[in-house]
Amino acid sequence: MHEMTIANAILSETLHAVASHGDADTLGVEQVEVAIGELQLVVSEALDLAWGAVTEGTPAEGSELVTTDVPPDARCRQCSERFAPTTREFVCPACGVADAEILAGNDIVLTSVVCRTQEG
Repeated sequence: MHEMTIANAILSETLHAVASHGDADTLGVEQVEVAIGELQLVVSEALDLAWGAVTEGTPAEGSELVTTDVPPDARCRQCSERFAPTTREFVCPACGVADAEILAGNDIVLTSVVCRTQEG
């Protein structure tokens, strides 16, 4: 289950982002938002379970993980046609060549971290 590895990486980046702000009023993480490319083949239910497990005992324990799916987008390096590849098919529909540059849909990006503070 690669979702556990992904959850650990998200947690690491989340805690790094919180620490880099050095806010003494921060009590913990309330919500984490992540954009996940569909080519990563992440199972959202498995990621939610992994998130709950990896955040136990951390400032992110009990936080909500909000994910947004990013559809795949590619450009053919031969003819410059843009198309939506699938996990099984990277052949350009215009010229039939399998030489695609992935433009979107293959990344996992931490987009937002919301922290609880003493003020509320």
